[in-house]
Amino acid sequence: MHSSEALQQRVKQAFNSIALPDAPSNLYDPVAYTLSQGGKRLRPLLVIAACDMLNGDIEEAIHPAVGIEIFHNFTLLHDDIMDQAPLRRGKETVYKKWNSNIAILSGDTMFALANREIVKTRPDVIPELVELFNTTAIQVCEGQQYDMDFETQIEVTISEYLEMIRLKTAVLLACSLKTGAIIAGVSPVEQSLVYDAGISLGMAFQLKDDYLDTFGDEKVFGKTPGGDILAGKKTWLFLRLLEKGGDNRKKLLELYDQHSEMFPADKLGFFKAEFIAKGIPGEINDLIDTYYSAANESLEKLAVPAERKAVLLAIIESLMSREK
Repeated sequence: MHSSEALQQRVKQAFNSIALPDAPSNLYDPVAYTLSQGGKRLRPLLVIAACDMLNGDIEEAIHPAVGIEIFHNFTLLHDDIMDQAPLRRGKETVYKKWNSNIAILSGDTMFALANREIVKTRPDVIPELVELFNTTAIQVCEGQQYDMDFETQIEVTISEYLEMIRLKTAVLLACSLKTGAIIAGVSPVEQSLVYDAGISLGMAFQLKDDYLDTFGDEKVFGKTPGGDILAGKKTWLFLRLLEKGGDNRKKLLELYDQHSEMFPADKLGFFKAEFIAKGIPGEINDLIDTYYSAANESLEKLAVPAERKAVLLAIIESLMSREK
């Protein structure tokens, strides 16, 4: 068994050892720039933590882990173009630092690089890994399309929103855990339990982001809370407010629209007060706890000694207790 710190260090070493071609520089410099920004490196950590928990060899899992993280960063690079986001992790996004065409092509290259890494493992598991990865990649794109559709779709239900975040966020965390399980050589039943844990974890993770975006401490969260409100994004918080809005539903939609004439500070204050008055912060935290408990319950069903689950459970706990 490896400690969480040892697993994190192995992920860091793997990314530090990535060698990209020097030319053409306008293709590979943005890739290097994107990968150098770090982030949580959550997905590769989940791959090798699951593999380690299930008595697999983490060295057989490290390249697929890197591939999944490269893919994740590719999706962020293209998301920034679609969202016209100027900053990512406090730095200029690729399309702002270079241009949109370069960002698109560099992102395409990252997708190919991700596929290359996925297959650097034992030959017997490659077909299963490739099928899982490609299915997940398609689902993530479906989730992104739903997310964009919701920007102009007036009627969005909470169930539709939950399905969107399952596709956009949760399936990649589930893919990460299942990739580790496949490489460890466990049964399909055990793979499904690990995958289910990843789905529940991903749902809790995204809902926590929704909560922190509105109610996080700016000094800890690292950015000014309220970005979702100002952008008029239909998060779980707002959709739940609409459900409770009654006759005020139409007015709430008008005020929440990103083109609303309300001053930003007034808009933030108004909707935070509305959320609090309706008890919505408590409700979303209860839902987060429900998904978090479901992730733990799936892992508890694995026929693995408790001490082997400890590292992965600690990683999950740290994600749920985070404030940024």
